[in-house]
Amino acid sequence: MLRNLVFVVASAAALILSTVGFAQTAQYGTAEEARAMLEKAVAAVKADKTKALDIFNRGEGGFKDRDLYVFCANASDSVQTAHPTGLGARLKDFKDVKGFAFGEEIMRTATEGAINEVTYLWPRPGSDTPVPKVMFFTKVGDQICGVGYYK
Repeated sequence: MLRNLVFVVASAAALILSTVGFAQTAQYGTAEEARAMLEKAVAAVKADKTKALDIFNRGEGGFKDRDLYVFCANASDSVQTAHPTGLGARLKDFKDVKGFAFGEEIMRTATEGAINEVTYLWPRPGSDTPVPKVMFFTKVGDQICGVGYYK
């Protein structure tokens, strides 16, 4: 009887802990999800840039998921052509709280056909506290596009 009770309590505790862990990870996007979203975005830009940028800006078609979203900027002048809140801002002007010019780094190192990454400090949506964010990015035609996730 005691053995059965211990088993039931242990099973219930494991179920509760696994549910809590899943809920926490499901709240934010992962590295794998960010990279997959970027790969999907690259295909969309190659197929029809104008339509893709419109869809990114509306957050439709699976291009906005929790804290994951697509940004794009002109490779020539760094003006953002897709972003949920920063449309028209100059990517090259972005710096993190420590002064790291991650926007310049993205502009300088984006390469057609290769996905690069840069890590910087940035607040999660709805927060003022900077945390590490990793941005996957690439050049596709005349655009530099990326998707970032928070560590």
